[in-house]
Amino acid sequence: MVAEVGLTVTHRRYVPYTHAHYAGNLVDGAYSLAAFGDVATELCIRTDGDEGLFASYSDVQFRAPVRAGDVIEITATLVRVGRRSREMEFEVRVVGRGAPARGESAADVVEPPLVATTARGVVVVPGPA
Repeated sequence: MVAEVGLTVTHRRYVPYTHAHYAGNLVDGAYSLAAFGDVATELCIRTDGDEGLFASYSDVQFRAPVRAGDVIEITATLVRVGRRSREMEFEVRVVGRGAPARGESAADVVEPPLVATTARGVVVVPGPA
């Protein structure tokens, strides 16, 4: 596959309670950044056949809480292609959330999804052979 602007990679995952870091089962912001690294890695594998290395994040915004028990969707979209760099926009959306008031294992689909974290990042990949 060729690195083309607009290419998107999306992962979904359940946020385990072992990642709760603060009162109210809040998860720290580093959880979203690690998830961004995972989707960026897949995007680089698809475009360059290499995992790439993160060079920087910019404009990181924590817009809503991520909680243990959430189901999140993490997206990376390629927005700029350089000779060895790939700039991406990232978004974490909460698509499911526990509803403990209704029962210990109750949960709801979050519709529309709640945008929790956004960022831009640059990844570098090996140059052409």
